[in-house]
Amino acid sequence: MLPFVLLATRAEDVPADEEYELFLRYTGLDERMLRRIRLEAGPLQALDLESISGVIVGGGPFNASDPAARKSETQRRVEQEMATLLDEVVARDFPFLGACYGVGTLGAHQGAVIDRTYSEPISIVPVSLTDEGRADPLFAGMPDTFGAFVGHKEAVHTLPPHLVRLAGSPGCPVQAFRARTNVYATQFHPELDVDGISTRIRAYADYGYFADGELDSTLDAVRVSPVTEPARLLQTFVARYAR
Repeated sequence: MLPFVLLATRAEDVPADEEYELFLRYTGLDERMLRRIRLEAGPLQALDLESISGVIVGGGPFNASDPAARKSETQRRVEQEMATLLDEVVARDFPFLGACYGVGTLGAHQGAVIDRTYSEPISIVPVSLTDEGRADPLFAGMPDTFGAFVGHKEAVHTLPPHLVRLAGSPGCPVQAFRARTNVYATQFHPELDVDGISTRIRAYADYGYFADGELDSTLDAVRVSPVTEPARLLQTFVARYAR
């Protein structure tokens, strides 16, 4: 089998390494079959798509909708590298699954309006599939509505007509969408479990995802109910596209 590639952007080692472990666990892949590339650590070398099965993108602290003047040199570099990669991914309809940051990168690349209208606090939200989502093979076997972990400052405001909305939540109309047949993005985190999101809450406590003094209540908010379904997307993605 050809490996998959995980593109990561977290500069902090603890949440970055835990993110990788979570993707390994829920894809069922080992480190040989899920190669991690930390984009924040240095320039992305050209990926030979013929030598891999698919591309997965993790979450991170970058926001596509931030004014250019507020973006770091690293963020601008990563955005350009992602745009160049997506040129080829979309043109070839190559298997791609972007989790959270994937919405900003793929959405911006495809002309979606990305802004802060539909931001969601760190929490568990009910995600409901659209008719197109229920018919999509990546969501095969998923319940019509399922709980998922979210926490994002920006989201899709408007999808262009060539993109297919697959899921939404009460506070965020676009929780998942598809470009062409094999290129996906989710706003929610399919890789997270309660321990993983708790690590991120602590690691990013000063990043503006919640107010000072709300650490404990935010930790409580991700423990109100079990989250079991989203990880099935990772298993399905691997099973569908491994070659």
